[in-house]
Amino acid sequence: MITVAKDNSGDFDSIQKAVDSVSDNNNETIFIKKGIYKERIEIRKNNITLIGEDTDETIITEGFYARMIMPDGSKRGTFRSYTFLVYADNFSASNITFENSAGFGDDVGQAIAVYAEGDNITFKHCKILGHQDTLFTGPLPLKEKQPGGFTGPTIDSERKLVHQLYEDCFICGEIDFIFGSATAYFKNCTLFALNRNEPINSYYTAPSTYEGQAFGYVFDNCTFTGNCPPKSVALSRPWRIHAKVVLLNCEYSDQIIDEGFTDWNKPESHESVYYAEYNGHGDGYKPEKRAAYVHQLDEAQAAFYNIENVMHS
Repeated sequence: MITVAKDNSGDFDSIQKAVDSVSDNNNETIFIKKGIYKERIEIRKNNITLIGEDTDETIITEGFYARMIMPDGSKRGTFRSYTFLVYADNFSASNITFENSAGFGDDVGQAIAVYAEGDNITFKHCKILGHQDTLFTGPLPLKEKQPGGFTGPTIDSERKLVHQLYEDCFICGEIDFIFGSATAYFKNCTLFALNRNEPINSYYTAPSTYEGQAFGYVFDNCTFTGNCPPKSVALSRPWRIHAKVVLLNCEYSDQIIDEGFTDWNKPESHESVYYAEYNGHGDGYKPEKRAAYVHQLDEAQAAFYNIENVMHS
């Protein structure tokens, strides 16, 4: 095991230095002692595990953002704004806070805290903090809508099915703060929407699930909350028109809009998205008022979305 400590009591005082010391495809665990690590981390090696000493006191933070001007005069853009990048398989992190400190999207644009792309990626007991586009669950959509829109670390990567697990995590943000094309299972997580003082303050998710992909995002026993006024937050909108989100046994605060979901001005998506709920509770769970294209599952249908099926699809 490699130990990282700010006070030089470990093997390295920098997380990136510890990652760089790992040989390719070695199974390596890196233990990170308490501290604020103002670093921009990139992990491009398989089979790495990060374990923090304490979720609230082991913090990786940086403040890059989409509207930041690069040395060549261009804007950084969404996909080069990340604080933490993992572009690898068989990665796990636990007991760590990942933060993009740039601030509200109205001021800085998109600002990714965690850019996760790879198969068998797991985050447990973590906090992922940001504002607009907090968590990107790669891969990217198949096509960009404007040239250069995907400029970033995986623009030329193969678009393939990957599986990601987020368990007992706290994730906060505002616009589309969980987005991407991965099959991702969220278990016992708290999703916290931030108030922008807009008619629609926040969108928890914006999937770009590929056509024909069996699963997109599944939320199991999660809590959808925040600091927004009643009926001002949407559970999801489709970044691409085959978006899939299924919510099982979740708790909804009163800030959820009655329709639950929006179509992002894409009426054609009504025939192609798959949005579904089962056994919700709380003031914001109003299945009788949901948009017409939202499915209400029975017990047998909901059972199909168990973690084993989703993560081994």
